[in-house]
Amino acid sequence: MPKINLLLVLPPAMLAGFVAFVAAGNLREDRDALPSARAGQDAPAVALEEMPGRTLFSDDLIRAGDVTLVNFWASWCPPCRAEHPVLEELANEGVTIMGVNYRDQPDRAEDFLLELGDPYAAVGADPRARMGLDWGVAGLPETFVVDGSGEIVLRYAGPITDEILASRIRPAMERAAAN
Repeated sequence: MPKINLLLVLPPAMLAGFVAFVAAGNLREDRDALPSARAGQDAPAVALEEMPGRTLFSDDLIRAGDVTLVNFWASWCPPCRAEHPVLEELANEGVTIMGVNYRDQPDRAEDFLLELGDPYAAVGADPRARMGLDWGVAGLPETFVVDGSGEIVLRYAGPITDEILASRIRPAMERAAAN
């Protein structure tokens, strides 16, 4: 029986495996969307630190019967600044938005909200990213649409633009309201 030289066989086999992995990822319906293992599941517990002078976002607020957006943001995040006018617009329409200030300095977070406005019905700080890890946050901003019972309907990673609002967020809010 002839000997197989692993140094000749292993690299092409590894390359074939990598190509199959990439191809499978490209077969998804929306290749740009980050899939969420949390969609269709109960939202993880909310455990945040208080931001002085602001209503603390607590776990019972996302299970109170209303569709809620949970928005992870930080003052150091340029895309968070870019999406902020859309969040302000939603808040002015009466949409309930809960804010999670992620790995930020308290004074900078406060300055951010004073400068741009505060669209959040309640907000809390996640300085060590513990809640972010539980929710599967990979980068900022990230927004979750949560139905009134606390089930995650959609996770959107990236800044919410008018186009994303119309094509992804509002339809998910309608689905959440129907639950």
